[in-house]
Amino acid sequence: MNTPENFVSFGEDGALLTYGSYLRLPQLLDSQHLESDPPAHDELLFITIHQVYELWFKQLLHEAETVRDALIGTAAASGGRDLWFARHLLTRMHVIERVLVQQVDVLETMTPQDFLEFRQRLAPASGFQSVQFRELEFLSGAKDGGYVDRFKGLTPEENDRLARRLAEPSLWDGLVHVLGEAGLDTSSDEAITASLRRVAHDRSSYADIWGLAEALLQHDELAAAWRARHVVMVERMIGAKSGTGGSSGAGYLRSRLPMKYYPLLWELRSAL
Repeated sequence: MNTPENFVSFGEDGALLTYGSYLRLPQLLDSQHLESDPPAHDELLFITIHQVYELWFKQLLHEAETVRDALIGTAAASGGRDLWFARHLLTRMHVIERVLVQQVDVLETMTPQDFLEFRQRLAPASGFQSVQFRELEFLSGAKDGGYVDRFKGLTPEENDRLARRLAEPSLWDGLVHVLGEAGLDTSSDEAITASLRRVAHDRSSYADIWGLAEALLQHDELAAAWRARHVVMVERMIGAKSGTGGSSGAGYLRSRLPMKYYPLLWELRSAL
């Protein structure tokens, strides 16, 4: 006599876990609250895009922290310094960063007229106030304590997070540590450049280090691509208007375009 197999499908074990409960969908889908009255159709799109950005920033911070720890030998999960694991996660970061650039295309389906229906209701909120974005810059190596002073409306917890990012090692520090562990001179910027030149001209002996340096440069390039794409989108939306948080808007964003996380890696190209 055949008897039915006894098995429990995903989410059916006493209703302890379902797709919606695992992903906290009731809370997630109740997190988009429009400020416009009457509701502006495109405000939901604006909120959704920026919330998705913050989720990706959270993931990028998660990956970047692990990369940094893998480079300096403190990543328990990877058993210490692990260049393969670091490059693997940097590759994942590259894919996510390309998605960030492409998301601007979705935002640009909103016309300037539609944006102006609710833009004034956003003040004084501003993308400048994204703590996670600034954390990612600090962790990548672009540390500027002045941004903490210029932030408005920081909670004590957010202020502590930014202070911690300024104090802790960056991805650049991780690369310098790896160079030193390989017996290469890291005593000054000039010495680091000479060591990187040696790595570049002897890739067979320093394949892992060269691959890591190139992966960090790719991270830097994709961050620059996002900034460039973002400023063009802002100019298309609001022209030369000031930002909702009081910044110069597109002018400020354009002033950030020359920033590089790893200037020595870029300068290396001229020294090869």
